Amino acid sequence: MCTACACGTQDSASAQVEITEGRAYTVSGMTCGHCVSSVSTEIGGVGGVTGVQVDLATGLVTVSGAGFSDEEIRAAVDRAGYALADTSPVSVS
Repeated sequence: MCTACACGTQDSASAQVEITEGRAYTVSGMTCGHCVSSVSTEIGGVGGVTGVQVDLATGLVTVSGAGFSDEEIRAAVDRAGYALADTSPVSVS
């Protein structure tokens, strides 16, 4: 059973995702939860992306997965209506 919240989801080893690559980007213009949702949805649709975490306060977007390019992430952010403020993404572990 999930102990992080009251959702009732069963913990399962098969549900764990191995992060093979992580990149962090700074996105400008996000001001609310809807902004976060839009950016997360667009980036999440990029092939190879397995996870997206957004920090609204800092604009930091961490993307995990494998086989995606910075250009694909930039295009996804553009489709969501925002822009990458940091053009040199950093690798994260």
